[in-house]
Amino acid sequence: MYRRNLAVLVGLILALALSWPALAGNTVKAVRLWPSPDYTRITVELADAPRYKYFSLGNPNRIVIDLRDVEMSPLLQTLADQVGPGDPVVSTVRAALNQPGVVRLVAELKGEAKPQVFTLEPMGEYGHRLVLDLYPAGPAPAQPGIAKQVEDAIAQASQADAAPAARPAPVAAAKPAPVAAAAADDKATVQAPAKPATAAKSQYIRLVTVAIDAGHGGEDPGALGANGSQEKDITLAVARRLKAHIDRQENMRAVLIRDGDYFIPLHERVNKARRAQADLFVSIHADAYLKSSASGSSVFALSEKGATSAAARWLAKRENDADLIGGVNIDVKDVYLKKTLISLSQDAQIRDSLVLGRAVLDELGGINNLHRGHVEQAGFAVLKAPDIPSVLIETAFISNPDEEKRLLDEAYQDKMAEAIVGGIKRYFDNNPPLAKAKVAQNL
Repeated sequence: MYRRNLAVLVGLILALALSWPALAGNTVKAVRLWPSPDYTRITVELADAPRYKYFSLGNPNRIVIDLRDVEMSPLLQTLADQVGPGDPVVSTVRAALNQPGVVRLVAELKGEAKPQVFTLEPMGEYGHRLVLDLYPAGPAPAQPGIAKQVEDAIAQASQADAAPAARPAPVAAAKPAPVAAAAADDKATVQAPAKPATAAKSQYIRLVTVAIDAGHGGEDPGALGANGSQEKDITLAVARRLKAHIDRQENMRAVLIRDGDYFIPLHERVNKARRAQADLFVSIHADAYLKSSASGSSVFALSEKGATSAAARWLAKRENDADLIGGVNIDVKDVYLKKTLISLSQDAQIRDSLVLGRAVLDELGGINNLHRGHVEQAGFAVLKAPDIPSVLIETAFISNPDEEKRLLDEAYQDKMAEAIVGGIKRYFDNNPPLAKAKVAQNL
């Protein structure tokens, strides 16, 4: 009898030892809330893969997530403080211990919402993540998003059309130089080429729309600077200045794909530009490299036949990994984009993108050294709009302390925006857009 009881006791001790991690509970490492004009994202970062279930409740509308084997953490209570009055979906978030071993997270909503709940494996500096994306079920509340930007642009263009006599003459532009065929060394920095001679004036008579994409955002900080700055903040600052400069041009208006600190999947950035009927797509980034000595500005276009250099291939992979870092629900398929990319050839888009890139690169050479003397190409997912000339601009190396300092300077950001606008104007003056309606598609 004694031996049998001892064996039972030993078995219980072993069972408790083996189950100790589960009894101890999964640890909450961080919580984040990211509102955007289109949806709100709530992220709970955990030490281990989460076990959960979720459901919806009405009157009032709520989304409830039960986290199993999770320790109740004060961090969860901070989610309520992260909800702002302008959030399009969420009114508040609360968390409490629902029953032993189960933490309940409740998001109170401003109306009906369509939730997407999914998990993400550890990536970069992040651990396991549980993600709740909340999309308004009906029309989203009025936000300063792309739809509003396009409406304002159309209204301003209509006012300009009513007073043609007050319209200034188009700015003279230089014909872009041909794209260089020779590739430079991956780590080389080249001096700015001399600007081509001024070409004859040309005129375009309709509203031109430029989609400006501030790289990264939200869960995806992008590259980290030598002194701790984040790429997503610099790209948004430059993008806003670029929009302001473009909006001051005659018959030219800009829309911001991202106008806040939130994450947008790469394919959705392309979709937003297409829904805005953009004539150009310009993606703003700040490069990083293992060696802090790397410097200079670069411009990239799409390639469907392989990268033009090992560095371009590496950079494209890093930028395309933004979806893995920012977090995309892989169960949701973008059929619209897939169909479009299959049905339309991108040869013409790539040719136009190279011409645009050359014009922008020449202008950037006036304010910074060039990391390459030619437009490079690689398979950047964000440049795959089949009908919109698209370029990705690496403004400078955020990993270089000197260039990081300049990128953080507002005056230099303004010079960068002016240089990009100069390249866009040269492109349009030599490649006038074809006539089309001034009405954007439903967004």
